[in-house]
Amino acid sequence: MATSSPFRTKTVEQSIRDTEDPEHGLKRALSALDLTVFGVGVIIGTGIFVLTGTVARDTAGPAVAISFVVSGFVCALAALCYAEFSSTVPVAGSAYTFAYTSIGELPAWIIGWDLILELALGAAVVAVGWSGYVQSMLDSADITLPNAINGGTDDDWGFNLPASLLVLLLTVILVFGVKLSSRFTAIIVAVKVTVVLVVIFAGLFFVKADNYSPFIPEKQPQTGPDDGLKQPLIEWMSGFEPTTFGVMGIFFGAATVFFAYIGFDIVASAAEETKRPQRDLPIGILGSLGICTVLYVAVSIVVTGMQHYTELSIDAPLSDAFKAVGHGGWAWVINVGAVAGLMSVTMIMLLGQSRVFFAMSRDGLIPKFFSETHPVYRTPYRSTIALGVVVAVVAGVIPLKELAELVNIGTLFAFVVVSIGVIVLRRTRPDLPRAFRTPWVPVLPIVSVLACLWLMINLPVETWWRFLVWMAAGFVIYFLYSRRNSRLGKAASAAGSGVPGPPRTGADGR
Repeated sequence: MATSSPFRTKTVEQSIRDTEDPEHGLKRALSALDLTVFGVGVIIGTGIFVLTGTVARDTAGPAVAISFVVSGFVCALAALCYAEFSSTVPVAGSAYTFAYTSIGELPAWIIGWDLILELALGAAVVAVGWSGYVQSMLDSADITLPNAINGGTDDDWGFNLPASLLVLLLTVILVFGVKLSSRFTAIIVAVKVTVVLVVIFAGLFFVKADNYSPFIPEKQPQTGPDDGLKQPLIEWMSGFEPTTFGVMGIFFGAATVFFAYIGFDIVASAAEETKRPQRDLPIGILGSLGICTVLYVAVSIVVTGMQHYTELSIDAPLSDAFKAVGHGGWAWVINVGAVAGLMSVTMIMLLGQSRVFFAMSRDGLIPKFFSETHPVYRTPYRSTIALGVVVAVVAGVIPLKELAELVNIGTLFAFVVVSIGVIVLRRTRPDLPRAFRTPWVPVLPIVSVLACLWLMINLPVETWWRFLVWMAAGFVIYFLYSRRNSRLGKAASAAGSGVPGPPRTGADGR
């Protein structure tokens, strides 16, 4: 029954009925293989091509491989919770929808608000990174874009036209259908996985055991200017002197390379477009995460064995490692893989955010204009186009590298909510059929929450401040607009006035 409480929940049955509305439902076209490809397509990107060198050189040394394992373990805990939820509630929206059916409307709004920032910012950041790789390849061919359209420099601002055009192109592909998007992604994924395997097997011939010494470098004081906002929250709260490396460096590194795993949760956002969600979603989520964890660990071990961690480059550690051993010919091949990898990451982040936006619109938390699907392609074209244009402008105008960690904290927060939601829904709706059941409930979800919180407090203080400001803005919007315009809110108002509320079958309440 609808209530005025901000913690009112939407029933699972109602959420599933919404998917059957012809004007507000999505076309089911994806298989388990499509979902696995989507997962690999979005996970393998910035993390493996960039963060490996950054974290190894500045934070963890060769033990960056352990950082990847730690992050992978945390993601695996959350993935098991996502697998149960997405197979039980196969509806667009991912963590937003899961929170709405288990914890309540306000937590759902906050997590949806969080996911919009996470995915939009992530897509823009990766698009800018893609632009950098493309321009590097053009420079190799003696083609240099003018500063006015290449993003410019610190002293000479310019519009990043390649990044903006990439976002607009991928937006068009997404409008034309999720199946076309999956085929496009499959081709790109094949290219970049091949490149990753080349790095692993070719690099093995140049590994030197001396480069692994020390595997875990001794703890060192953090050098350089520090205003207190750059250090991890746990050090700031405890008053510890900021340090790098050592055992804690592995955990600081894990909080950073967590960005490399962002994406498997986006697979859950495609639940409503999956042919057999109860079977295919757990396969897609867990399969893509497992594949990428193995590849990440293997690449980090090989690269830190090819070149000492103190000499790894930050911008292009994989290709530069081959240059360091006298095989620069592989650098071009690796750059091609990076371009393909970042392209697919951008597209699937755009897909994920449009589905979250669509689900929130269908529930009335944002204007319902964005919840109508295309009459032919059955895609949420209005939300896809609107968000695509916004991300294209942001990617073209704003340098976003320093904001990338917001993506990490936003994702970890979503994992916390989903893990709690599994426990709540097990208690409130034990009768629901669950094709996949998270093992050891409530112990495993509780461990997942604690592990996510641990990584969150290893993120910088300034990241927390930015996150809290964004969340505060979300609270204001909810209480000024979303609470009274939501479908559940209107039903509660109608019940209180004695006027019949909107029917529970129509997605928009008409």
